[in-house]
Amino acid sequence: MSHSLRATMSGMASVAQWIEGARPRTLPNAIAPVIAGTGAAAWLHAAVWWKALLALAVSMALIVGVNYANDYSDGIRGTDDVRSGPLRLVGSKLASPRAVLTAAVASLTVGAVAGLALAILSAPWLIAVGVACIAGAWLYTGGSRPYGYAGLGEVAVFVFFGLVAVLGTQYTQALRVDWVGAVLAVATGALSSAVLVANNLRDIPTDTVAGKTTLAVRLGDARTRALYLALLGLAAVLTVALTAATPWCAVGLVATPLAVRAAGPVRRGLGGRDLIPVLRDTGLTMLVWSIAVAVALVLG
Repeated sequence: MSHSLRATMSGMASVAQWIEGARPRTLPNAIAPVIAGTGAAAWLHAAVWWKALLALAVSMALIVGVNYANDYSDGIRGTDDVRSGPLRLVGSKLASPRAVLTAAVASLTVGAVAGLALAILSAPWLIAVGVACIAGAWLYTGGSRPYGYAGLGEVAVFVFFGLVAVLGTQYTQALRVDWVGAVLAVATGALSSAVLVANNLRDIPTDTVAGKTTLAVRLGDARTRALYLALLGLAAVLTVALTAATPWCAVGLVATPLAVRAAGPVRRGLGGRDLIPVLRDTGLTMLVWSIAVAVALVLG
């Protein structure tokens, strides 16, 4: 009898399943903005590496927290009863809703504590931004009117894991932002949103049945695919725009082959589980791009 089957029969998820439930493939969405924001701070000769690490702790805790919160909220609503995507703990009945809720709260608490420390050591008014981030994480699929069910998930990802994460990282280190940070924030937000667009493209059939009106459900299959490709294209255009700061930023285009690989299944009209690799490859594109551009800004 497999370990997974034993866990299912006992109603207790294994450590590996808890890790999978945290959706580690989404971690680039948390890591890339901090790298980009630190690169932007370095461009201003103001990088503070311990603050970068603290910002990374905030970002990673928040994304794990929102993933568990999403698992919990979708699970108790029955949205995940029929699913083609990665493992969901509540929907698969591998863990109780209470246990997953506890994991979500614990992760968000870690993020809140780290964020509070970063704000106090940088600019106390950022505490209000942190409160908005926590609220956004919970209300994505939680509460009586979750905005993720109203087609606003991609907007929230663009704002929180693009604009707020990149500019917040730059500001806590440099105590100001500039146009380089703004361009990086928009490009990161585009790539981060593309990950969610791919995820929701895959889930259009099941989300439609479950009454989860994501942006992909609203747009339909063809226009969602066009949106995904447009977001990748926007990031590429903004990378070229960054060469106005320093020609070194052209090195960010080293992520292009990964972007092309990510876009392949979307362009070919594939669906269901065939779209799961798109999430991984889009995340890798964003991670490689952020590292390359950050190094370019340091060199520049």
